[in-house]
This record gives sequence, structure tokens and C-alpha cells, in this order.
Amino acid sequence: MKKLLNNISFYGALVVSMTACHKIDVPVTTQLTPEVFPQNSTQFIQAAGPAYMALRGNYSLDYHFMQSLSTDEAILPARGGNWYDNRNYIDLHFHTWTKDHGNSNGTWSWLSRTVGATNQALSVLDKAMPVGTEKDQALAELKMVRAITYFMFMDLYGNVPIATTFGEFEAKEKSPREEVFKFIEDEVKASLPYLSNVVGQATYGRANKYTAFALLAKMYLNAAYYTGTQRYNDCVAYCDSVISSGKYSLEPMATYLQMFYPNNGPSTKEFIFAIPYDPAAGAALFTNGYMYHARYDVPRSQTKKFNLPFTPSSARSTLPEFYANFNDPNDVRNKQWLTGLQYMNDGVTPVTVTTTKKGYDQFYTGSDGSAPFTYQVELTPDIVLRQSVPLVDLGNDEIAWNMGYRNIKFYPDATSTNRNQNNDVPMFRYSDIILMKAEAILRGANATLSHTPLSLVNMLRSNRTTSPALSTVDLEFVYAERCREFAWESWHRNDMIRYGKYEGKWGFKTNNEEYRRIFPIPTTALMLNPKLTPNPGY
Repeated sequence: MKKLLNNISFYGALVVSMTACHKIDVPVTTQLTPEVFPQNSTQFIQAAGPAYMALRGNYSLDYHFMQSLSTDEAILPARGGNWYDNRNYIDLHFHTWTKDHGNSNGTWSWLSRTVGATNQALSVLDKAMPVGTEKDQALAELKMVRAITYFMFMDLYGNVPIATTFGEFEAKEKSPREEVFKFIEDEVKASLPYLSNVVGQATYGRANKYTAFALLAKMYLNAAYYTGTQRYNDCVAYCDSVISSGKYSLEPMATYLQMFYPNNGPSTKEFIFAIPYDPAAGAALFTNGYMYHARYDVPRSQTKKFNLPFTPSSARSTLPEFYANFNDPNDVRNKQWLTGLQYMNDGVTPVTVTTTKKGYDQFYTGSDGSAPFTYQVELTPDIVLRQSVPLVDLGNDEIAWNMGYRNIKFYPDATSTNRNQNNDVPMFRYSDIILMKAEAILRGANATLSHTPLSLVNMLRSNRTTSPALSTVDLEFVYAERCREFAWESWHRNDMIRYGKYEGKWGFKTNNEEYRRIFPIPTTALMLNPKLTPNPGY
């Protein structure tokens, strides 16, 4: 995606020698120095580039897998041995991960590097930029990047070290989650007066004042879990700060799906803060920078339907428990799914595959197993371990590859030859503000602006379905609405924990260990920083 890169397209050249360790308190180093940058707003955008480049890093890969595959939203099983990957994805499903889990290690490393890159950029700006409004805004914006990074750290790992000084190599102990929460809260509130209130092309993909409001609202909605103290009125107050600004609005049904297309960007009415992606852009060293959704989600049988220049892996699907939330036939959000019999984009021509009878069903026992067999692709909802239960293997035939409904919210990008899509990925959307406020009031906050939970939910649904308005709403309905609205947007684990559903049963998962609400500190991090201690249970 090119939107943010129109503004900070120079930053790739700056990140020449980015290095760091897995310790959160070891800074990333680049060739940025106070002698080189920056002196004005244009140069600030360039100097801030490495921090945003790092933030893009593993957001849509390792981080997304941790937030989705550990829930009932998604599963990535083996098919004929493909995608087993030493149980990496299945351990997320079963809640059996260890401190050597690949996605957890990758995410810890990525977040550490983002903190380091941001600390360095802050150090350079503070020393080199002339005192004034531009400097205040530049520092505040970068502190927001760091605050967002620490929010993800806190959400995933609980107690984590806090590092704010570039060049400080002293090992740091973990700070309690309550202190990390307070650090983020203070950092964001201190930055608020200096953040831009401009919305549009000039600030797209960068943290502005409304990004800060959205982050605080999200923190306060989850404060009872993070700190033990409810902050629902504070959540409502910061939701109102976004609502009252008039800067954002809900996309109508006609453009809901387009919000997530490869050409999305600054014109999207709902995006408060999004991570821009561009297949042509580089990635921070030791991060990937990829948005690979089509690679994992599109059935390989539909390569031609989506005109893809590669064959997708067809690896990931949803589970029946999650898809059950999509129970309104008039809801536009149903169209983000591939289900049942499949047709080409004309809606008439069947998607067909020609194979053999045994290629279609590896357990076929007839004598003509090698005979040609053509069938219309039909995606089925259930995940069945036909080849191996211990290996969570569905089999290596067409029946196996068609198991599971697939999500194409982030519509496949036919223009990318390297599987990395142009679709920008939102972190905060206006619809989240609406549903957070509804939930906070249902949990005890005071109603404001003449809003009620019912009016707020109906406000959203009037832009998503032609079904009649609701006459009543409760917390369980808001949860289901969040499932419908934010599928594949990396919020479901956060929601399940807040609703007390993360220890439940779904798919093949029965583990109800509560300590799994946070992930382990990786072995590599424990080795590099002797002051770190393992998280409870690990």
C-alpha cells in the first residue's frame, strides 16, 4: 500500500544497519544521527520512518497468528504433513505453547526492535530538532508509536521491562503489568496536547490525537483485567472524544467490504489508525513487513477466480463455533467469507478441479483410483482429522483442502507478485469506538451524548444489515457483534479474555489453564537478559 509511503517514502534508505538483540532494553541502531537529521517537518517524517517501518514488521503475521489462532476465530491444521511446522500453529489452537514457540519468539523480538527504533528516533529528534511546535508534535507522535508497542507487549506478555533511553544497555527487570499500564497511560496523556488533529492524506498511517483517544479507550475497556480496577467511565469519555470530533463516520453497507480492499487508504472513513502495506516497500531488519492473508486464506482451487499470480497455501480457516456468529442472512459482513459451493466472480460459472478419484479422496478404495475426476469445489464448515489425530492432520486430498470456511475480508491482491498484499490493516476503527462505548455502558458506565447501548449497536447495524433494528441488546450480543465486525483484525483474543471465554472449549481445544492468558517470555530473551524471570506457568 502506498499511502503512508507517499509521505515517508524515504525511510527505507535510512535503515541500513538496523541491529538489535531480543532484549527489550537493547536499542535498535541505524545510521540516523543528530548531525544528519532532522531540522524540519519533512525531515522529521524521514527520521520517524524507521519506527513506523518497525511497527509494520510482524503485525500481520506472528502477532496476528497469536491473536487469532489461539482463539475460536481461526485454525491452521496440517494437511498431509503440510503446515505442521513442529506444531507451531496447532500449539496455539490447543493452548500448549512453550517459551520456545516460534510466533511468540518472533513477536517479542519484533516488539523489542520497535521500541528500540522508536527510542533512537526520539533521541535524534530531541537532540537535533529546533525547539518549537514541530518538535513537540514530532516527539509526541513517536511516543505514541512506543505506547502502541507497549500496549501490545502488555497485552501479550503481562509484566515487561520498560525502556525509554536510547543507548542504555543495562539489563532491566520486568515491571508489573499495572505499572506498564500506568506508563502507557501517562505517556499518551502527556502527548495529547501536541498531537495533530488533522485527519486525511497528510497524517494517514501516523499517530494523531484520535489514535491516542482510541488507545486510551481500549485500555480502559480492559482495565479491570489489566489492573484489577474498572475504568468504564473513562472508556466512554475517550470514545466520546472521537465521536464528538466529527472526524470519522461508519462506512455504509455499500462500502463496508471496500474498506479492506488492496486500494484502501486515507479516504476510508472509519480508519483511525492503520498499518500501511506495500509489496514494494522494504522491511526493518529481522522483521518481515508482510501482509500475507491471501496466501493463507484463499483455497488453492480459486487461484484463477482471484487472478492471483501465485498459488495460495489454503492453510487457514475459521471454526464452526466462530462462524455461528454470522447468523443474519441480510448482513453484508457475511460476504467476507467463502462458504459452500464455489463459483467464479460471475456468480454462475462453477469453480471446478480436475484430479483423480484418489486425488479427491485419498481413502478411496476402488480399483479405478487413478481415473480422472472433476468436481465443483465446495467448502465445508467442519474440520475433521482424517489422516492423523496426533498430528492434527486432515489429509492430503481435495476433501481435506476444502475443509473450513475461509475469510477474504482483506481481499486478495492480484497485483502483487510476491504474495505481500497492498491492503492496509486497521488497528483502530470508528466502529470499534461505537461498540466499546456500548459495552462500557452495559458494564456500568454512565450513558452520555444521549447514547444508549441499544442506540449505539443499532447505529452500527444500520450500516451493516437490512434486518430490522434491535429492540434490546446485552453484553453477549455485543460480543457476537464484535465477532462479526472485527473478524481477522487481531482483536478476538482480547475480546475473549475480557468476556471470560478464553478458557472455553472449541475445535479440538480443551485446555482451560488461565495462565495461558499471557504468553511466555521467550528462552532467547531470558538468556540475553538475566534480570528477566519466566512468566507464571512457564
